Amino acid sequence: MRIRLFIIVAALLMGLTAPAMAQLTAPTTHIEVAQLPPAGVANFDPVKATNAYLAQIPAQKRARTDAYFEGGYVLQLVDLVYGLAIAALLLWGGLSRRMSAYAGAVSGRRFWQAPIYVALYTVLTTVLALPLIIYEGFFREHQYGLSNQNFGQWAGEFAINFGVQLIASVVLLTVLYAAARAAKRSWWLWGAGITVVFMTIFIMIAPVYILPLTNHYTKLPDSGMRNAILSLARANAIPAQHVYVFDASKQSNRVSANVAGLFGTTRIALNDNLLNRCTPTEVLAVLGHEMGHYVMNHVTNFVIWLGLLILAGFWFVDKTYYGITKVFGGKWTVGGIDDPAGLPLVMALISVFFFFATPLTNTMTRSQEIEADIFGLNAVRQPDAAAKVDLMLGDYRKLDPSRLEEIIFFDHPSGRNRILTAMRWKAEHLNDPDIMAGPISPQ
Repeated sequence: MRIRLFIIVAALLMGLTAPAMAQLTAPTTHIEVAQLPPAGVANFDPVKATNAYLAQIPAQKRARTDAYFEGGYVLQLVDLVYGLAIAALLLWGGLSRRMSAYAGAVSGRRFWQAPIYVALYTVLTTVLALPLIIYEGFFREHQYGLSNQNFGQWAGEFAINFGVQLIASVVLLTVLYAAARAAKRSWWLWGAGITVVFMTIFIMIAPVYILPLTNHYTKLPDSGMRNAILSLARANAIPAQHVYVFDASKQSNRVSANVAGLFGTTRIALNDNLLNRCTPTEVLAVLGHEMGHYVMNHVTNFVIWLGLLILAGFWFVDKTYYGITKVFGGKWTVGGIDDPAGLPLVMALISVFFFFATPLTNTMTRSQEIEADIFGLNAVRQPDAAAKVDLMLGDYRKLDPSRLEEIIFFDHPSGRNRILTAMRWKAEHLNDPDIMAGPISPQ
């Protein structure tokens, strides 16, 4: 639904003529003088300004970005079907049963059988999914001009990320299987809680220990830009002493920043693309948005809401797993939920659950992004800078989707809605001195 035109009309103060005094002297008139509104204020139209900004992107580039983003809709389904096919191969082909038997042969203790199986499972499923992974992560990105890496560079980073995934999977699933053996049919309650705790720990350590594995982080030198960012952080009670820059340009031209971490690991980071492609006010507009996530406790809130969704997902797995294994468990040689041989089925069920929950998870994140946009506008007061950065995000995000399309597929607000938010904010502050002195929006 398109937002209706929001027109600002400045009220003119009219001079009031005092009544003539019934005296012998000549009548006098009292005039109240008011400053006229700035030229063009009464005609400022947020929708026209938004359309004018969007019109700055050439039609050919818009079509290319739309094709890239819309192709992602199809790939979500492809990824699901591909993953289900791998699960079917492992179960019906007997590979899962053989991996479970191998784990039992290596160790007679059930606790150690789980990590052995999980390691084998993670390696095998990654190898089987490698053709799709390479297409989506390398060839498709190059097809649309969104990657700066050659295949060797991409493969090196993929190997690092896979190593992190392997370690994380082994640790988490080993604990989950131990909990499933101890808790029996209430495993899904304990499993959801353990997963949320694990997720929280990962968020804490990621800025300091995980992200630097693929990007080099350096402290932004003392400069006007650094001082302005830290001043903005102090004004919003963000406990950051340094600003970090990471070399994302080696991967792509995308601009980004973040204020990440929990419980003492919080750090402000922006990539070199943001510094190189944007003006200082545009950089601050982005950092204002990111600081909004921190100030409004978005990470904590998201963990809570996602935790509830994970709880529902584990309950769904519990209710469907036993029904399916009653029918096919004998053919697959798969036991209860605490049997690692059933992991392909568990992962297939989780994939199905979160595939259909995509509109919900997208709405959760998109709502937080809208709040952070408004926070950034209030904190930095640079609506046109924010609009220009939103256009840059149009390099890889569709700028002007339908309402239903945005609800289902967008985990961030569309470019149109983000720019319209900025222009509506500007419309309400046109008479503020800093906005009057700022840039003129296109109309």
